This record gives sequence, C-alpha cells and structure tokens, in this order.
Amino acid sequence: MADPATLSPAPLLKDELDIVIPTIRNLDFLEMWRPFFQPYHLIIVQDGDPSKIIKVPQGFDYELYNRNDINRILGPKASCISFKDSACRCFGYMVSKKKYIYTIDDDCFVAKDPSGNDINALQQHIKNLLSPSTPFFFNTLYDPYRAGADFVRGYPFSLREGVPTAVSHGLWLNIPDYDAPTQLVKPLERNTRYVDAVMSIPKGTLFPMCGMNLAFDRELIGPAMYFGLMGDGQPIGRYDDMWAGWCTKVICDHLGWGVKTGLPYIWHSKASNPFVNLKKEYKGIYWQEELIPFFQSVTLPKDCTSVQKCYIELAKQVKEKLGKVDDYFNKLADAMVTWIEAWDELNPSGASKSAALPNGASK
Repeated sequence: MADPATLSPAPLLKDELDIVIPTIRNLDFLEMWRPFFQPYHLIIVQDGDPSKIIKVPQGFDYELYNRNDINRILGPKASCISFKDSACRCFGYMVSKKKYIYTIDDDCFVAKDPSGNDINALQQHIKNLLSPSTPFFFNTLYDPYRAGADFVRGYPFSLREGVPTAVSHGLWLNIPDYDAPTQLVKPLERNTRYVDAVMSIPKGTLFPMCGMNLAFDRELIGPAMYFGLMGDGQPIGRYDDMWAGWCTKVICDHLGWGVKTGLPYIWHSKASNPFVNLKKEYKGIYWQEELIPFFQSVTLPKDCTSVQKCYIELAKQVKEKLGKVDDYFNKLADAMVTWIEAWDELNPSGASKSAALPNGASK
C-alpha cells in the first residue's frame, strides 16, 4: 500500500468546477496544461464553421458544442449568443451545472513564477474564490487571507470577516491585454513583471475585466456573466469581457460580494493583429466614454435581491440611457433579457447545485 504521505492531494473542487474554452482550432495547447486540467471536466465552445472538426488531446473529459448545438439547445434564444467571437464562451457558462467556472483562451500557456516553477493558475483561482474579499475597506497588505499577510493596524474589526468572493481575475505575462491603439504605439512591449499580490477591487470601482484567465462562482454570479453581442453582424468586438465585467461589478457591489484581481498569471503567447483589433474596437473606444459614466452612476433598487432581477433592471436602464448613444444598445438590452430567460430555462430554480443535473455527454 502506498504511503499516504507520498500520494498527491486530490485536485481542489474536482467535481465542482468546469473549465470553459472558446476555440476555432485544435486544442493542442491543452498538452501543456495536462498536469493541472486533466482531472477537471472541460466545456469547449466551438466558434465559426460548425462542420470543422476540433481535435482534443486524448485523456481529457470534455463536451463540445458548436453553433448547430447552440441553435438546437436554445432555439430562437440562440440569438443572444455571439457568433465568430470569443464571446460565445458564455454559452458554456449557461450549460454547465457546476458551482465554479474557469475560462481560458487557447493561446494561453503555463507561466513560471520568479523561481522558475510552473504556475498552477487554476489552483490559485480556486484559493481566491474560496477565501473572502474585502471590498468595503482597502487593506494595504492586499489580500489579508493569504499566508504571511493579515489585516493591518487600523483595519475595522467589524469588516474582517469579509464577504463572499464572486470573481477571481487573473493576469498575464508576455503579451499584455492592450487595446489596438496601445498595441500600435508599443508593438514590442511585453509584460515581464510578476507582482506577487491579490487584492479586492473596492466597492464603487470599475475595472477592465479580461476573459482569458478568469474564474467565478457560477452559483453566485453566473447569470451576470453575459459576454454581450459581439462579432458577426455586430458593430463592435473585443468588448465582450469588458461588458460582462462592468455589469458583474455593479451587481456584486449591490449584493455585497467581492471581486479579486492579481494572481494567478498565465503566459499569453500570441499578440492579435492591432489593425484587425482597431476595426473591432473603434466604436467601443468612443462609446466607452459614455458607458463608463453610466456604470459609475447606475443604481439598482433594493428589491433587486437576485442576480437575475439585477440584470433585468440593468437591461432596462441600458435601453433607457444608452439607447440614445446608438441603436446597438437597444439590441444589446433585448439580448440581455433573452440571456436571462435562456439561463433560467436551462437552470431552473432549485437545480443549480452541482449534483442536481448531470453534464452533457462526455467524450
């Protein structure tokens, strides 16, 4: 019999977490992640041509959905899921039955810490989600729940219990997540700074959420993680995760939950074409000057006591206040409502627990 001390510990949340990956290509990148991802269930959302065969390395437990599957499962409500854009990943959030989600892009690889050790990004995200957040009072030693840290002198004892963490937002080494204008003026810039810190984003503060290295508590905040209408047939792209981040942060602030950013890092391997990005982003670059003040000033009524109620109210205010910016926001507001309707159909009340419904057929 093996010595218990030599056995590898069971992977954290093995049966409570799905990994969601949007892709248009074979998933060879999973080989590098095999030591960390293989114990978990994968949900692959194939974008683009549904007739293309996506190859997944052997040994992974996964289910794969293409556009035909999305149309079959959602029917007319499939209109809320973006096409030819990584925003389609949010379909994976909807069909998952697990408590937690980790999502990663297929051009992201395992990074190394300053000591040269491989970073288990998923494990760090889980640690972030399982420890509280402190959005109501900033701790100058950052996350007080990490080993070697604590609350500093002057931190109110009444706030030291913290609040549930809804979102863990990770970062990237190598290729930074820049917009097109910044890419154009800094084409050779690479991020080599490893900052060993996790912090709670204060209440009332928005942030630019990147979806390529992101984890969240699906049972807590899942219905707000809608990545909007992007890509094919839409006037904007590359704002899918931004939109989800702004909506999610406003709702977390309203319901008293936390959002963390910082560790873990992944290695972002490929810079996207800045000219293609500019074509996708240019309207968003103008529009965000109206969007940010909207989200900074938006208030949700006290009777919005669930994420769904908050999101429907947010959709209403988007239509009322942003519809005059461009008709796109009227379409987006309608899609937000459709998203919630589809979410509730696939996740009926009382069926959200991990064991309540099985995942789709594994391969």
